[in-house]
Amino acid sequence: MLNITIKDQKNLVTPEELSQAMKDAEPILKRAQAGEEKYADSQGWLDLEKWAGEDTLSHIEKLAAEIQANSDAFVLIGVGGSNNAARSVIKALADGSKVEIIYAGNTLSPHALNKMLKSLEGKDYTIDCIAKNFETLEPGSSFRILREAMAKKYSPEEAAKRTICTGTFGSSLEKLCEKEGYTFVPFPTDIGGRYSAFSFVGLLPMAVAGIDIRALVRGGKDMAAQLHETGAEDNLALKYAALRNLYNQKGYVLEMMAAFEPQFSWFFKWWVQLFGESEGKDGKGIFPVAAEYSEELHAVGQYLQDGAPLMFETFLNVKEQDSSLVIHSDGKQDYFDYLNDKDFFEINKAAFEATLTAHSQKMPCVIFDLDRLDAYHFGQLFYFFQFACYVSGEILGINPFDQPGVEAYKGWMFRALGK
Repeated sequence: MLNITIKDQKNLVTPEELSQAMKDAEPILKRAQAGEEKYADSQGWLDLEKWAGEDTLSHIEKLAAEIQANSDAFVLIGVGGSNNAARSVIKALADGSKVEIIYAGNTLSPHALNKMLKSLEGKDYTIDCIAKNFETLEPGSSFRILREAMAKKYSPEEAAKRTICTGTFGSSLEKLCEKEGYTFVPFPTDIGGRYSAFSFVGLLPMAVAGIDIRALVRGGKDMAAQLHETGAEDNLALKYAALRNLYNQKGYVLEMMAAFEPQFSWFFKWWVQLFGESEGKDGKGIFPVAAEYSEELHAVGQYLQDGAPLMFETFLNVKEQDSSLVIHSDGKQDYFDYLNDKDFFEINKAAFEATLTAHSQKMPCVIFDLDRLDAYHFGQLFYFFQFACYVSGEILGINPFDQPGVEAYKGWMFRALGK
């Protein structure tokens, strides 16, 4: 299971302060563990049996096998929460032996869209339009151009068989599926996009890519059991939520998530959206940013070490080695002989420890240790941060499930386009 370590050499938050903050937030934890009536339309993810139970998993596995049997590529049409969870796991774990996953619906750039269409040339493919509210411009417009491309390649009957839509019951998207003969699967009405990893939204693309979705859901269920059964004194999610709010109160208004493993790069995007969209409202919120080390140590390392004291840093650290590459001497004088016979895993860990030592002298650092990087532990991470975001938002005094600010740009955009 996950474990938290805090390195705060300035002692910005004392153990006593943290303990008191957790005690003060105990009523919030209890409400989150029970679920709240006021959030009933947004908490379908709290109990994974509801949207990731046996019937759902079996349905997903059957549909994924059909797609794998007749497609070289699977086009995931979605934006933000409709693709971030699936993409983070697929990019980290898929070995390419199954169907290629191609992403659409997350851009309005003609260059990017033409590049996406070109990548489909010569391939048989299936598409999945994921849209809880079938009014969002990015997936809606991509769905149109992909339907046009399919109409040129397949008969109407074959195109219909290769079109899946993940939407809400009673929506205009479901009506379109009924009329055109597309396959329709549910986007839960009681789950927002950024909380949808454990549903058809996230699990179907993962399954098509060959990810063990049962292991992922099992990891989520184990984490859910821990967080729902543990009291305030030892609750990991409450500890993280209380700590980050204490840092925020002391002027550390940015949280940077970082790791020395590039496999986390797309998970960072999921995490940034989860906390940014959930907490950034009412003039409040901790601004979430992310950095992929060690590359970005050469981009933001100077600022982190000597810049304004605005942020605290949250590291993801994988303990178990899953790959090996040893550096050998080739007899040439390049002055790197101190690396002879060292494994890159060892070198990477040395870079992590050195960075942690240096950064913790300037800013608070929180370290999440996980045993290994696999589907089970991704499931743990998804559920942990979803639950922690809920608790953190409640401590902050905002609604962690709505996103009124996102609608502002849409209104101006629709007006400019003549809707």
